[in-house]
Order: sequence, then structure tokens, then C-alpha cells
Amino acid sequence: MNTPRDLLIITLEVASDRPPGKGDLSLALAGAELVDLLDARAARLRDEYIVPGDNRAVGERLLDEASASLARQEPFETIEDWLWRRGRGLADSYVTALGSEGLITQQRRFRRLPFVTGRTVPADTPARRSALERWTSDEPVLATLGEAVGIRDERPEGAPEVADEAVATVLDAVHDALRDLEAERQKRSIEQAAFDNVWRGP
Repeated sequence: MNTPRDLLIITLEVASDRPPGKGDLSLALAGAELVDLLDARAARLRDEYIVPGDNRAVGERLLDEASASLARQEPFETIEDWLWRRGRGLADSYVTALGSEGLITQQRRFRRLPFVTGRTVPADTPARRSALERWTSDEPVLATLGEAVGIRDERPEGAPEVADEAVATVLDAVHDALRDLEAERQKRSIEQAAFDNVWRGP
């Protein structure tokens, strides 16, 4: 299971009209990485702190990079700090990685102008089909991350919940980080509007 890869594929598949911002997606991808590191026992949680596990190699390049970047000595890193540090530019890293693997491609916009490309879309691969199966089955982790970045409506009552407490803690932290990011955006927007009004004058 590769949750960040699946999240990016699904985002490109279903969010063509209102794609999430790169900052939002990067934070969610960092959370998805941590979920997979927990599953692979490359990390575990001690309260809000991430403690490295014995298994450093996960078998996928970006996840192995994530595992190698874990703080190995106390004081360990908090989930919140991990999301902001690891998430910096992570969406671009995954787009580049999946593109090099042939998992995503540029959709041609005009057949007569092959050099003009459209949006980035998932290629028709087993990875895409696996991600779609996980998405349509309402798998709790991927569904929760999709809801967090705004590509899925709020899940209905009775939908399967995340059973693992550590994973649920990570997903809650992703939601909190995304709320903080949106609050910072709104603050900057208000400050910019006030600045523009000063220069515009009465």
C-alpha cells in the first residue's frame, strides 16, 4: 500500500475542476507518508512524538527518504512539526517521481498541436486502478485524506472509521495543519487588502 501515491493519483483523477492548493496537498502527502511509515513499522508514536522504528527501508524511494529523515535521537519530532517540515514542496516531488515512473502524464489538449499539453492526469496503469479501487471502496484512510484536501464530501454516518489509534491521530493532525494553513492565508489576504487600501487612498 502506498498512500501518498494513491492520494496524488486520486487527486489528479477527480479534482480537475477544483484542485487543492499545493500547500494543502503537500501537507496531506506528508501525513500519508507517516501513515505508511507507521504501517511498515518504520515509525511509531509516543503521544504526539514520532519515534523511529527498526525498519528504515520501506521499499519505495520517497517513503524511504521520509523514513531516513526521521529524527533518530530525543527530543523526537512532533507530528505537527513533521507535517510542516516534510510537507515543504512534497507535492512537486511526488509529481516528478510519478511522472518518471510513467504513472502520470500530460494530457494533450490539441491533437494537431502535440507540443501543447493540458493538465496532468494519471496514466492507465495498475497503480491507477488500484488507487481507484481503494477510493471507490471508501477505504477510511484515503477517504479521510481526500476529505481533508477538499476532493471528497464529508463522509456519511456509518462509513468505515479508521481503526488504528495512531493513524487516526496522524489524520487529525493533518486536519489541524490544513486549518492552520487556511487561517494563515486568510490573515495574509486581510493584511494585503488593508495594505492596498492604504496605497489606494480615500
